[in-house]
Amino acid sequence: MPVRIFAALLLLCSSLTAQPVMKHGRLQVNGTQLIDQSGQPIALHGVSFGWHNWWPRFYTAGTVDWLYRDWNCSVVRAAMGVEPDKGYIKDPAGSTQLVRTVVDAAIKSGIYVIIDWHSHNINLAEAKAFFREMATAYGKYPNVIYELFNEPDRESWKEVKDYSIELIRLIREIDPDNIILVGSPHWDQDIHLPAEDPITGFKNLMYSLHFYAGTHKQWLRDRADAAIAKGLPVFISESAGMEASGNGAIDQEEWQRWIDWMDARKLSWVSWSVSDKDETCSMLLPIAGSDGKWELKDLKEWGIRTRNYLRGYR
Repeated sequence: MPVRIFAALLLLCSSLTAQPVMKHGRLQVNGTQLIDQSGQPIALHGVSFGWHNWWPRFYTAGTVDWLYRDWNCSVVRAAMGVEPDKGYIKDPAGSTQLVRTVVDAAIKSGIYVIIDWHSHNINLAEAKAFFREMATAYGKYPNVIYELFNEPDRESWKEVKDYSIELIRLIREIDPDNIILVGSPHWDQDIHLPAEDPITGFKNLMYSLHFYAGTHKQWLRDRADAAIAKGLPVFISESAGMEASGNGAIDQEEWQRWIDWMDARKLSWVSWSVSDKDETCSMLLPIAGSDGKWELKDLKEWGIRTRNYLRGYR
């Protein structure tokens, strides 16, 4: 065999064996810990796309593959907007197609993908239709994680719990195994409420915690620690270093405290967001292409910082 062909095959094999899903397989929850197919603790690290209805141009296979190969993401999150113009309620077919593009690309790249119902309100009938389609199409793939409710705001835990149980039952009839993320009131910060009254009767459930380091400090880490101590499995499906508005200065010291806290507990985290809005939390400049292959000049400060952190997990 010619040396060049052998070298190319060796590089291909190395790339494939490095793929997170090939290495870790279908994920499970054991107690409070996310574990892989071998029963070993695992923490996923990655980024969330911005709302699909406002930044659809980044919902491409090229972006997903670049986030895996260059940024070292083991997970990406497809944040499908629900209520706004061009969201799922007004355009279910177009919205679903953009999510499917990301999911298909994640499967091809061998990384995990969160299918995120990106809403602040309960829309049960629409959510059922969407998750039935997603579970039917992708339930057989170990790559998939379902996020049922991005950030409940004014809903009570009883309302969120009842809504979540309806969707969990539906998904589990089709997909018995893949991880499901359950939200909590007050933008996924009242995690003490499900800790006191968790959903029972189903396996492989985790509970979303969202934080923005410029706003959410030690009090939220303490609350999460107390929830974990009560047996609640926690997954940070959205986070960033600035204020909760998405703007303001990046609080690097507080972000590092969060990183240290998450790493010490082997918690998965996803950073917000792949978008080019004029705000601190958007990672890209408007000059950034829609298919990845970004240079540093295409990234905003938060994009550069996030990429550096993710590449540190190699």
